[in-house]
Amino acid sequence: MNPPKRVRAVLAAVLLYAVCGRAPAWAAAEIDPKVYLGDIKYLASDELKGRLTGSPELQKAAAFIAAKFREFGLQPLNGKSYYQPFPAVTAARLGAGNRLRFHLEGHSTALACPQSFIPLYFSSAAGYSGGVVFAGYGITAANLGYDDYAGLDVKGKLVLILRHEPQESDEHSVFDGTKLTSHALFSSKASNAKMHGAAGVILIDDTPNHPGEADDLPKFEGEDGPEDAGIPFVQVKAAAVQPWFAAASRTLDQVSAAIDKTLKPQSFAFPASLRVDLQVDVERVVKTVDNVVGYLPGETNEYVVVGAHYDHLGLGGAHSLAPSMTGTIHPGADDNASGTAGVIELARWFAKQPKQKRGILFMTFAGEEEGLLGSAWYVGHPDLPLDQAVAMINMDMIGRVRDGKIYIGGSDTGTTLRPLLDQVVPKYNLHVDYSDASGYGSSDHTSFTIGKVPVLFFFSGLHSDYHKPSDTWDKIDAPDAATVLDLVAEVTDDLRESPGRPQFLRVAPPVGHGAGDAGPVTSSSGGGYGPSFGSIPDFGEGVKGVKFADIREGTPAAKAGLKAGDILVEFDGQAIGNLYDFTYALRAKKPGDVVKVKVLRNGQPLEVSVVLAKRE
Repeated sequence: MNPPKRVRAVLAAVLLYAVCGRAPAWAAAEIDPKVYLGDIKYLASDELKGRLTGSPELQKAAAFIAAKFREFGLQPLNGKSYYQPFPAVTAARLGAGNRLRFHLEGHSTALACPQSFIPLYFSSAAGYSGGVVFAGYGITAANLGYDDYAGLDVKGKLVLILRHEPQESDEHSVFDGTKLTSHALFSSKASNAKMHGAAGVILIDDTPNHPGEADDLPKFEGEDGPEDAGIPFVQVKAAAVQPWFAAASRTLDQVSAAIDKTLKPQSFAFPASLRVDLQVDVERVVKTVDNVVGYLPGETNEYVVVGAHYDHLGLGGAHSLAPSMTGTIHPGADDNASGTAGVIELARWFAKQPKQKRGILFMTFAGEEEGLLGSAWYVGHPDLPLDQAVAMINMDMIGRVRDGKIYIGGSDTGTTLRPLLDQVVPKYNLHVDYSDASGYGSSDHTSFTIGKVPVLFFFSGLHSDYHKPSDTWDKIDAPDAATVLDLVAEVTDDLRESPGRPQFLRVAPPVGHGAGDAGPVTSSSGGGYGPSFGSIPDFGEGVKGVKFADIREGTPAAKAGLKAGDILVEFDGQAIGNLYDFTYALRAKKPGDVVKVKVLRNGQPLEVSVVLAKRE
């Protein structure tokens, strides 16, 4: 009978020590699945309420991690604290100055906030006074032959639009009919209104399409969309604007039915006797949050980064995949208490070993769910020289290994990484998928790839509990996760002791492929929309437009000469104020289209032509 794998590994290490006089650090101790699971239980407990970035519970988690680093004897990089603070917009709140009053045919009516109208979470704080234009569903879909703005002048005016989209219950609809498309997104409607020159948006429920449903206004809380849409955007109860339609000799029911029947726009300007005075008062909440960083020095100044994000979704919200359960704790046991506990256990393990050639920087990041904020901040403000980082190992969701399968990304980003893995992986009872070798993706290793550091990303795969309240600690497979950590430990040990170091390689993706093409790169969203462009957005920069953190080799953007650091401000003649504007504009194009793109490079305008490619 063969001894268990770990026993064989330790026996092999003892033999190596007898021959060479030195045991590798990874063999000197083992990851204890019970201790590992105990850390996950706390991080995913009700006490920590889902570890939302900016919450007191996230700070409790930070204190827990820092206490572990202190217990293990890791060094705080500044000599005093394990925290690396950075600012993050964590929320928005309604101010006291929200007003909406309309004047119609000599009468003035004030609507109360939030009873009769309410700003959306991403609305700009701004005012408006003037006329109103009805713009149907606020949709422009050239590929479907539908445009609510066709022949309509809305420049400098307020547009009134309907929620959802036409024929949403018609399975034969050109939109879909079985589910809402991206045209129904509030962010899409906001971007389209801006691109047509509208000064602001009033949204109402398409009540005729939902008979019997209450015309309730949403709560003011986070929804998927930009931090600031660039225009005021409010929702008003449909009953409040019925007099507007009456003044135009129309009814909402008639207009809605006509759009659904003909798929022809029914847009029009309301009579000049209607004037709206709108003031939106939304305050952005900026808080200081912390990466938690502990350093184990080596004999040289070089080091390996071992990291994971420790934030999650709190009580749900925009990124929850169980939206009806918003308000319920999303514990995030696998995402990413599993990776955070892995960092803690590896720190415990390596802290007991003799000093080696290179050090290890143990990092847990805040703000990953908001857009890789913590890792982007570190790469932009490193406590140790980034060129001394030989590699970054990221663990995000390693707690649900199924059938022994593990995904390792980034293997092509360093000259020696794949040969190292080919040597080490066969020692473990794991089946490895190397399909995403580029180093880009929806987790914190992407920030280090952008910073030209070789990366490896360990991930056990998505599951039905992802971003739901059901991602609980009892579903973690601690023994298999410990095996993954054994593998990570051996890889880390090799990176610390190898005579040479992996040289960074920028991987050219297949044409049209690219996580991060325009679309938000977070663990809650996919890699982009429409044809391929080739940019990686910088989420850490509060700029107007879209700052490129990187441009992927071989992509349309690279061929056009665009560079990291450029700020996109115009796309095909349309002003771009944020990433959602860019996503919307790109999605309206098709492969082969040539678009004029204007960027700011070192503050100076630059215009190039980009030939869009097919996404693969």
